[in-house]
Amino acid sequence: MNARNAVPDPWTDLPTGVDVRLVVCDMDGTLLDAAGEIPADFWPLLTQMHERGIAFAPASGRQYATLAEMFPGADTYIAENGTIVVHEGRVVSTTDIDRPTVDSVIDAVRNASGHDLGLVVCGRDSAYIERVDGPFREQVDKYYVALTTLDDLHTVDDEVLKLAVYTFDDAASVAPDVFAPFEAAHQVVVSNTHWIDVMSQDANKGHAVRAMQQAFGISPAQTAVFGDYLNDLEMLGAGELSFAMDNAHSDIRAAARYLAPSNAEGGVLTVLRHLLDDR
Repeated sequence: MNARNAVPDPWTDLPTGVDVRLVVCDMDGTLLDAAGEIPADFWPLLTQMHERGIAFAPASGRQYATLAEMFPGADTYIAENGTIVVHEGRVVSTTDIDRPTVDSVIDAVRNASGHDLGLVVCGRDSAYIERVDGPFREQVDKYYVALTTLDDLHTVDDEVLKLAVYTFDDAASVAPDVFAPFEAAHQVVVSNTHWIDVMSQDANKGHAVRAMQQAFGISPAQTAVFGDYLNDLEMLGAGELSFAMDNAHSDIRAAARYLAPSNAEGGVLTVLRHLLDDR
């Protein structure tokens, strides 16, 4: 964390000649542009990173199958907000949720009077839904390529990594109202303005990044991390080259060492070009 004034330095203050070995990047609001697409100019930068021996890992609340489809050239994926890490096609770590909690969250969503909620049970093999109306499916389909519809989510037969709740209202206000009973033993994370994730206390993107660093022999000083929202908070602490996007949540800006241009301005690409050109 940048503790001097809780204000990140501009990215232009980056030193030259930095030895970067790992780049970890959030998706929505970070790498993806204003239309939610991967910028076309990212792919030449990914090739350069591979040529220089720099590992790139997308880190997202999205499932592994979705990230693998989006980034066929990546070696490592941090999916489901760090509850699963896949390297070269092999699952290297998972952090699941116990079945009683899964069942309790399902019931809490069903019984949330006054709130319009939809639940995605995020398993290792697939994501699962029981709500099928168009507005909810439109949101779910953005993030889950491997998706199974069931009549009853209580019948899911899979290792459950995360419970993702979409609210058509403001997630920050819905979370304490509906999911406060789970906060003592689990993480209840507002991952963007409409999504709430319930996960194990042991799971977050930061733990996943540190596991990668240990596995690959990469130090925090050699790690660049980009994020914009609250589910990125822990991973900013895992890299000394930590960047908040200009559009980031205030808590993310306070935690980051540097401020990058917004995602709509291609901020990740701007910083990566600087890091690659100055190596």
